[in-house]
Amino acid sequence: MSEPKHIICQNRKARFDYFIQSSIEAGIMLVGSEVKSARLNQVNLGEGFVSESGGALYLYQTNIAIYPYANNFNHEPTRPRKLLLKKREVTKLLMSIQKKGMTIVPVSMYFNHKGKIKVELGLAQGKKQIDKRATIKERDWTRQKQRVLKGDE
Repeated sequence: MSEPKHIICQNRKARFDYFIQSSIEAGIMLVGSEVKSARLNQVNLGEGFVSESGGALYLYQTNIAIYPYANNFNHEPTRPRKLLLKKREVTKLLMSIQKKGMTIVPVSMYFNHKGKIKVELGLAQGKKQIDKRATIKERDWTRQKQRVLKGDE
């Protein structure tokens, strides 16, 4: 049985631009004003990516909006944020991205059942333009089938 998740933000473009091979859950180091902004769903993962620095993985270019009531103690909206993973998981991911065309993208951010903020990372391979067209074509075909079946009932 799956625990309930309160989804803060999803990166829909990641599923369109990449083939997600596998996913992994990671913790993230945030300051207080970032957590309060996340509770207000003011997070954007659209341009975010994961990279290695000093033996640890960091989440770059993820925009967490400034919390208006934090005044002097606010955070920088797009600062690098450290991802909390076990060393074995980090080495596994780093070995995987050594392959050509593989990358790590943030797929979603959510609160787990304990109230902790987690990031779902996807080990992904980039799609080519023809693959993207096939995805659009398949989505449109599914939508048309649903319309036809709905009209018959």
